[in-house]
Amino acid sequence: MILIADSGSTKTHWCLVDCKTIVKEIYTNGINPFYQSEADILKELESELKPQVKEEVSEVFFYGAGCSFPEKKQMVNNAIAAIFPEAKIYIYNDLLAAARALFQDKSGIACILGTGSNSCFYDGESIVANVSPLGFILGDEGSGAVLGKKFIGDLLKNQLCEDLSRKFFDEFKLTPAEIMDAVYKQPFPNRYLARFTRFMSVHKEDEGVSKIINQSFAEFFQRNVWQYNYKEHACSFVGSIAYYFKDLLVHAAAANNVQVGEVVKSPMDGLIKYHCR
Repeated sequence: MILIADSGSTKTHWCLVDCKTIVKEIYTNGINPFYQSEADILKELESELKPQVKEEVSEVFFYGAGCSFPEKKQMVNNAIAAIFPEAKIYIYNDLLAAARALFQDKSGIACILGTGSNSCFYDGESIVANVSPLGFILGDEGSGAVLGKKFIGDLLKNQLCEDLSRKFFDEFKLTPAEIMDAVYKQPFPNRYLARFTRFMSVHKEDEGVSKIINQSFAEFFQRNVWQYNYKEHACSFVGSIAYYFKDLLVHAAAANNVQVGEVVKSPMDGLIKYHCR
């Protein structure tokens, strides 16, 4: 059996696959070696994954956010090897997961809009061009973390309408001091900020919210997609932000002369198809 993992900063989706049949699906917290040590990753796997996988695993294909550099890949490899010592382990970044899932052996522009964002041009075999996402402080345009960051910034600087602000504080029961503490002093501020996109989705018709979303999506296309041959290739997406804000995403794409192809919430079905061909 093979084990395929699609890991973002918020959650990891594991599928145990026998041929093309899904034997088991497991969800654990996100794994990102930029924010976690090898010991932290191993602890997560031992407590959340290992007890649920009793079957013999021959190969592990792990696609993860933060797995673009050799030393980061090695951290994840070491942790997984401790759980499945007999398995062959392959570590790839989450962008290749998106590209393989969306295009299989065809070419196109593959994009991720989830907690973080990323993009690339894929030639049907490998990623041949990539604009570095730079993370949610310097980049990650259009991502859940950046949408949440912009929304909270406008909220706390009184840039949103009074009715919407009241609804936010009534729902979340947070003080500005608690929000500041979570963003600046607690682990995973990107996850924390991205959680507010659910509220934004419910209120996306609000002028202030729609302005944030449209501007951030426009920045994603202008600062990332425009650097590829976007006039000749479709731009397809994976990720919860792309999926739940598809109407605004398509609108922003059209305004920036970009053609949107497929939009899926998760790359897992495509990855299973890819590895079981």
